[in-house]
Amino acid sequence: LGNPREQKTKPTQHSVKQMMSMGLRPDFLCCRGSTPLEPGTVSKLSMFTSVPKGAVLSLHDVSNIYRVPLMMIEQNLHSMLLQRLRMGPFQKGVNYSTVGQTDIADSIVIRNWKKLADSVDEPESECVIAVVGKYIDQGDAYLSVVKALTHAAIATKQRLRIEWIEASSLESNNDHKVGKDPTAWERLRNADGVVVPGGFGNRGMEGKISTIQYSRETGKPFLGICLGMQAAVIEYCRNVLGIEKAHSAEFVADLVTDEEDVVIFMPEGDRERMGGTMRLGARETLLKDGSTARRLYGKEKVMERHRHRYEVNPALVSRLEEKGLHFVGKNADSSGERMEIAELSDKSHPYFVASQFHPEFTSRPELPNPLFLGLLQACKTIASENAALAT
Repeated sequence: LGNPREQKTKPTQHSVKQMMSMGLRPDFLCCRGSTPLEPGTVSKLSMFTSVPKGAVLSLHDVSNIYRVPLMMIEQNLHSMLLQRLRMGPFQKGVNYSTVGQTDIADSIVIRNWKKLADSVDEPESECVIAVVGKYIDQGDAYLSVVKALTHAAIATKQRLRIEWIEASSLESNNDHKVGKDPTAWERLRNADGVVVPGGFGNRGMEGKISTIQYSRETGKPFLGICLGMQAAVIEYCRNVLGIEKAHSAEFVADLVTDEEDVVIFMPEGDRERMGGTMRLGARETLLKDGSTARRLYGKEKVMERHRHRYEVNPALVSRLEEKGLHFVGKNADSSGERMEIAELSDKSHPYFVASQFHPEFTSRPELPNPLFLGLLQACKTIASENAALAT
């Protein structure tokens, strides 16, 4: 309805009427709009929907989404919910819409949430992260990655800006129908950090490998996820170990065994049976003492979620570690030793970390995943050092 002069109640009335025709009667109305509900609007909604006035809540525009729960608390939703569900300090004979407010403003959870909301509105600097992938045009394909980056940006008091870069556009010989972007390399160079997320299929793989090589050689903070880690290992084999034809067995069939097949199909997998062949779910990873990952997580064992069929070839691990790419996270389950986290030492690179698992799946607003947090911290540190040098 845009922004009419008066607040319209008919859409809400019709919605509630439709619900009631199906036997559903709402106890609360949470009304979304650009401005707070006017008293007359609340009265009209209450009259035509049989929802008590006190239970008609205004969810109007606020500065950031994390203020919405605080706004609902201000309207006493928490106390009304407890009373309606007959939980907590239930008051017999009292209508849920008129119950007194339960004071939770001083609780640790709410105080921390207020700090979170305030930090979103008061960033100290801006951080530009280039996300180099193949599903750039599919809005929600990397939603979990975006949320994890957002959580880390909030924790480090930075305003996040994402540069979406189609991986194919970074390839010198781009024969694909997508990714014809002449500004791609310039936008990558101007970014503060880089994320290469997971994916399937060969399209854009060489662009991801080129991105990782650039990040490694220029010291730009980098985080690789799933296929991003595999691409990082392939890049290292090609440009540091000198294995020119190094690749993944997922994409190239005629690779020299234990030499060029840097990424292999998991031994316990079944190539013939369709479905149910992925390594899925939460798995335990053991972190090497003294590593960047161990410092960020602050503990020896972590549980992270997986979704893959291919893994780094264990036969090449010793050669890679001799040349400086360290596998500091390895699995602890009965399937055998697997490479879970690869990184360069902080003496040779500010932040170069890649994981076979998906760290974005365990990130939360008040508790960002450590690998994303490390990336944003590295970006902020470098930006601060560059700013100091400039002055």
